[in-house]
Amino acid sequence: MKLCELLVNIKALAIEGNTDIEITGINIDSRKICKGHLFVAIKGTVTDGHQYISKAIELGASAVLCETLPEKTANGVTYIKVESTEDAAGKAATAFYGFPSEKLKLIGVTGTNGKTTIATLLYNMFRKFGHRCGLLSTVCNYIEGKPVPADHTTPDPIELNRLLKCMADEGCEYVFMECSSHAIAQKRIGGLKFAGGIFTNLTRDHLDYHKTFENYRDAKKAFFDSMPKEAFVITNADDKNGAVMVQNTKATVKTYSTRTLADFRAKIIECHFEGMYIEINGMEVGVQFIGKFNVSNLLAVYGTAVMLGKKPEDVLLVLSTLKSVSGRLEPLRANEGFTVIVDYAHTPDALENVLNAIHEVLDGKGNVITVCGAGGNRDKGKRPLMAQEAVKQSDKVIITSDNPRFEEPQDIINDMIAGLTPQQMRKTASIIDRKEAIRTACMIAQKGDVILIAGKGHENYQEIKGVKHHFDDKEIVRDILGI
Repeated sequence: MKLCELLVNIKALAIEGNTDIEITGINIDSRKICKGHLFVAIKGTVTDGHQYISKAIELGASAVLCETLPEKTANGVTYIKVESTEDAAGKAATAFYGFPSEKLKLIGVTGTNGKTTIATLLYNMFRKFGHRCGLLSTVCNYIEGKPVPADHTTPDPIELNRLLKCMADEGCEYVFMECSSHAIAQKRIGGLKFAGGIFTNLTRDHLDYHKTFENYRDAKKAFFDSMPKEAFVITNADDKNGAVMVQNTKATVKTYSTRTLADFRAKIIECHFEGMYIEINGMEVGVQFIGKFNVSNLLAVYGTAVMLGKKPEDVLLVLSTLKSVSGRLEPLRANEGFTVIVDYAHTPDALENVLNAIHEVLDGKGNVITVCGAGGNRDKGKRPLMAQEAVKQSDKVIITSDNPRFEEPQDIINDMIAGLTPQQMRKTASIIDRKEAIRTACMIAQKGDVILIAGKGHENYQEIKGVKHHFDDKEIVRDILGI
């Protein structure tokens, strides 16, 4: 593809060199540059890509997209100066890969909690309807049933457009995609055309990156602000930020709620650990999920499917066959008569939602033992809040290691328990070794109790000092209990 064709939607402040040259690839990682590539120099949070321009040229880059032109330019290389390479990267990538999102119905899901569940259920539902589909999620990316491992909730713009092109080439009609606040703020989804967007909820998270809750909120809102007029948006009317998200969108707005008037409404009729009977817009359906927060998730799925043209009764029929996403409120039955639940909850709000769901089913007929920790090198402010939430709704809490990354696990635990009173500390223990913490919870659990193992969910590793060690909460439980 000609370089001039890549720049069709990019406003250049200055161009040095020939734009009538052939570009064979595009990358933001200088180490991946090959002959004929366009290198996009992005000022990242850790390193500045402008430092690697000369390296990219050595490896064969024919053109460089940058915010600051080098003092000395190389012969035969074209330089394009733009105001923001973050913004330009997505536009260049989507042009290079032939505007793949325009060949698909792309649905984005954003919010603090529920993104993975909603995107995955929509993917599974529309495949059951007979459509070829793609999924871009935290757990794994899928191209019509074929798994593609995921390193980030939302890939970088180059990889993202490459995946979308693969999906379009495979004949996918729909793609369901999680849109993280980082991806929106860093313009990773720039240049994409969305057919629809879903807002789940907004609570404290990622403040290590966004610094303030307002910045975090505005990053999410920017996704809906950019929606085209022909798209639709479904927002959670039960969240105080639901209306804020859509106040400036051009798209058609629909709402969902479990508490107030909305376009899509639901309530719980009956609840067990195996599932619930719920009512959606006046129609009853049995589903294999528990918890009010999952009712909200299912409403978002239902509303999206209806907005995409599916008949309500057909949507409910498929909804009744869907199962929970791996590591999301996933129950593991034990021979000893208690239940172990594994969940990804790693924010105070998510922990509150999961524990509420457990109490809705227990109805005071058993104790709750919670095993949880907090990730290292992330928002420290939520650590005491998570401990407080766990203690408030549990009979016993074991605070342990999560993904400590480059922090000492004991330091993270100390941050968590710093938010507890002496009285709360009486029912709290700390065990650094996560396997031993889980084993201890299983040893003290009695018949009818529930153990919640929170924080890692689908993850099958622990990240310690930059190294990922295999660790799967579900495997550990099955090994300990022989199930």
